Amino acid sequence: MPLHNITLTRKQSRHIDEVATELLKIPSLILMENAGRSAAEWIYGQYKVTFDAGDTAAQIICGTGNNGGDGLVIARHLHNAGCDVKVWIVGDRARLTHDALANLNIVLAMEMPIIDLIDENDVDRACSSFSREDVIVDSMLGTGFFGEVREPMATFIDRINAANCERVVAIDVPSGLDCDLGTVGNVGIRATSTVTFVAMKTGFELPFASEYVGEVFVGTIGTPPSLIREVLSDESTKEPSGES
Repeated sequence: MPLHNITLTRKQSRHIDEVATELLKIPSLILMENAGRSAAEWIYGQYKVTFDAGDTAAQIICGTGNNGGDGLVIARHLHNAGCDVKVWIVGDRARLTHDALANLNIVLAMEMPIIDLIDENDVDRACSSFSREDVIVDSMLGTGFFGEVREPMATFIDRINAANCERVVAIDVPSGLDCDLGTVGNVGIRATSTVTFVAMKTGFELPFASEYVGEVFVGTIGTPPSLIREVLSDESTKEPSGES
């Protein structure tokens, strides 16, 4: 089965991670590292000129799940490349997943600036610090999301959209977008680009999604093609799940 032009459902994306960790013995922390580094390399390559000129900051907006962990990896690699990086954590740090927390501890040890975003005042502070020239990296919600975005994240997404930033990069899926249905509930990030992992997501090809995903690029998490073929052949993972 050729791997170009394939799409993955939510279940298939999850199953790839599960098989990679359980059968191939690839620790989930390494999968996160591979994903984040892949995205960081794409972001730096895309905006290298403005990063190197010092005109652009990377504003990494992280949720508390594994998508936020990807963002923390991205922040570290862009920092190591010499970029001006600021990290925002939307939500309570106590809710970070195990792998996201591991990456937060690395970023803290590197003494990178991290700002918590808990309420509406924090939203105002965050948005006032953004420039239209900045690269806004959306790592808040991933493929497991469906339904409606909670506060203060919903207001933050609205404010980011209203700011009309020229470079908004969604990681894996724009926050608020259902990756199976290609729809949003109350709000969704309108990205200029989406760096998704392993393959396009099923919902990206549906008409409503186009105004949210922007141009899509596929990054890697380090899984072999044989694993992807195995998951694609599993009929039970092909239908939208409606589960997180």
